[in-house]
Amino acid sequence: MPVTTDMSESLSCHSVKLVSLARSLSELGVDAANGIPVTPPENEEPPLPESGIDLGPGLFFADGKRKVDYVLCYKLKKRHATRPRLSITSNGSIPLPVLGRWETEAESGDAGAPAGDLEESKLSEEEKAVMREEFEAGLLDAGVQLQRDKERANGLGFIRLHIPWPILSREAELQKIKVPVKKKCELRKRMGVAGLWDSIMRKVNILFQPDVPDFDTHRDSQTRVHFKTLKHPFIRDKLHLYDIKSTDTVFNNATRSRIVAEIISRVTCNQTCQTTGINSLLARGVYDSAFPVHDGSFTRRGRKDQRNDRQILHEEWANYGVMHKYQPVDLIRKYFGEQIGLYFAWLGVYTQLLIPPSVLGIIVFLYGIFTVDANVPSQETCDDNLNITMCPLCDGVCDYWRLSTVCSLARASYLFDNGVTVLFAIFMSLWAACFLEHWKRRQMCLKHTWDLTSLEDEEDRVQEELRPEYEEVLQEKKDKMKAQSKKKLAQAEDGVDRETDQMLASQREPESLDIEDHLSGYLINVSTLLLLIFVTFSAVVGVAVYRICMLSVWSMNPDPEAKASVRMTVTTTGIILNMLVVLVLEEVYGAIAVWLTELELPKTKEEFEEKLIFKSFFLKSMNAFAPIFYVAFFKGRFGGRPGDYVYVFGDYRIEECAPPGCLIELCIQLSMIMLGKQLIQNNVFEVLIPKLKKMYRTILEEKVKKRAAENEENATEEKRPRQQFDKDYALEPYEGVTPEYMEMIIQYGFVSLFVASFPLAPAFALLNNVIEIRLDAAKFVTEIRRPDAVRCKDIGVCHLLHVRVCSTHGLPVHVQRKRHYEWLHRALTVLL
Repeated sequence: MPVTTDMSESLSCHSVKLVSLARSLSELGVDAANGIPVTPPENEEPPLPESGIDLGPGLFFADGKRKVDYVLCYKLKKRHATRPRLSITSNGSIPLPVLGRWETEAESGDAGAPAGDLEESKLSEEEKAVMREEFEAGLLDAGVQLQRDKERANGLGFIRLHIPWPILSREAELQKIKVPVKKKCELRKRMGVAGLWDSIMRKVNILFQPDVPDFDTHRDSQTRVHFKTLKHPFIRDKLHLYDIKSTDTVFNNATRSRIVAEIISRVTCNQTCQTTGINSLLARGVYDSAFPVHDGSFTRRGRKDQRNDRQILHEEWANYGVMHKYQPVDLIRKYFGEQIGLYFAWLGVYTQLLIPPSVLGIIVFLYGIFTVDANVPSQETCDDNLNITMCPLCDGVCDYWRLSTVCSLARASYLFDNGVTVLFAIFMSLWAACFLEHWKRRQMCLKHTWDLTSLEDEEDRVQEELRPEYEEVLQEKKDKMKAQSKKKLAQAEDGVDRETDQMLASQREPESLDIEDHLSGYLINVSTLLLLIFVTFSAVVGVAVYRICMLSVWSMNPDPEAKASVRMTVTTTGIILNMLVVLVLEEVYGAIAVWLTELELPKTKEEFEEKLIFKSFFLKSMNAFAPIFYVAFFKGRFGGRPGDYVYVFGDYRIEECAPPGCLIELCIQLSMIMLGKQLIQNNVFEVLIPKLKKMYRTILEEKVKKRAAENEENATEEKRPRQQFDKDYALEPYEGVTPEYMEMIIQYGFVSLFVASFPLAPAFALLNNVIEIRLDAAKFVTEIRRPDAVRCKDIGVCHLLHVRVCSTHGLPVHVQRKRHYEWLHRALTVLL
């Protein structure tokens, strides 16, 4: 929204006075707020805390005492003034100035701007500077202390935020954050057989426990008695009841950053842009990013007792050498927040419960190997003396063939479809229900341990923040109504009559969008979803048509060896083509789901995530399961019989199952899709692409530094140690755990729905998840910025998706014997 002329003139006059004051203070080397000498940030060294924990540069203010709880980053244009300046720190007594004047248009040869910063923006640089000035003044009014860091040669500006103890304690009391009290509860050991069992299990689990500190239980070295720490909501007037050694260590860094994030989400900019919160300013391009900083480097340089939380997580969690150990979920929750902690706790439970079906699936496969020679149908199929002659597989060019030629396929089909498979299918039906109930119990334990039981009442009292896109459309609607009212007033003759006055009085500013504003988005969503359903089924039909045509064409080959392997060649190439189509469409559908959700204009971020999850799950599950459902339920059902075949496109006979049945093809297709998705998605989309992006950003940064090193004014910046927020800004932004949940839910669908057709699916899923946990851990610790510590009571809408998958799958699909066990399926459905 453009800024008015009067407001711009008044703010510019105010800024000139502050600039002169700041320059005078900078020449004296005095803190503008506290009147103490200021150490330039470029000479800042990491302080040595009392605890001896390894910390890096950039985690404190210039005085080395105040923590950096949050960082705001914004992009700059080239300045007219080339003189470097010192940082200015404020504790709220005066507003921060916007030092220097910015060019309204970027120069094409600007060496300090990256390649992607020359995009046109709706707001000019002076308007963005005025908005930043008002927002930072609002932060100062809220009690947050700021420090503007020295300008970078690459066109980036950083503002460090620190929340002092009075504001921190007030917000902690309002949010009812629990703090350990001095009184502790003694944990008594169980006696008898139960105590003996506990001691045995404790000794067995020592090898699987990560080497992380215990936050809730402590052991007295003299009496050897274990005590549990009790917590109570923080109250400022009862500090003597809490176990507080220092005000700097009462709340961990994640809690401090969460409180700062709550404050900056409610600061308003009424004079410049009529918006609230940092998210709106990020959407408008006023700020480039806002994030909490990591606790230093993730590589340990000192002793083991000097490790910070990030280094502990890197060594005891994000490391393939500790794949046999449990996850330190308490430390994950402490560092990243409850939302990410619950995700990894759920993933750990799911992976752990995959062990029994994996073992049984391998037993089913081994049973098939050991008993395949005693199987009568396989023996009759492979017996050449029986001389069983079969009808031609195609018209015109195909001859009669012997059943013994498909001996290998028949034996391979028996490995997965034997007498034990039915029992395994029944077990998987019970396992799916038990998994859901076990996670409910585990989630309730975590809610009690992490003090999330009262979170539901707190969430009801908190007003949800509007999304920037929703707020912008609402503001446009308000402006449009104001313009219409002014137009009607101008058209009235001799003032406003009674009817016009009553009409204008009835037209109040809308507080929210109505159904008419969402109608266009709903219509586009419905039409696009119908189109994507048609595209998905068209892809399945297209691959089927490819197999039909290729089978007819390659059957005309005069070479007898090529003609004998034509069916296996067509099946294999069709499955590979199907897998590639599924992978490509999955990425496309993910982007389309985001676009469709944005068109609906959800009001809050929570509503946006819920709608996005449902759309993504519907599109991606339909894309992944459509080829499998076609082979399992439709292929070979409508081919006809000898003498009365069904033809498509005039002369092409509709495809049929392989002579041993469709189960072997379904098994191959499941194995290819599961392995292909796991290998390609894990290695390419989750590992290779982020590393390529990071490499590209590093190359651009090196080019900028080389150009900046040629200028004398940036010579001191090259000598400065790289700050922690500089390193964090180079990392990937956090995009949420929704894609991770979606990947696991689709895998869960494969395991529970089609496991009877491919008993080794749980083993493949287990192997993938063991690697996936450490892969995601390394990504969160080393590859992405530290996310805000979001509190949540459960895994959200993903829990509902699990309930739906569990309630609809019943007995897993067993293609060859589906009709024979319909009664068992109905009985289990009623029983469960």
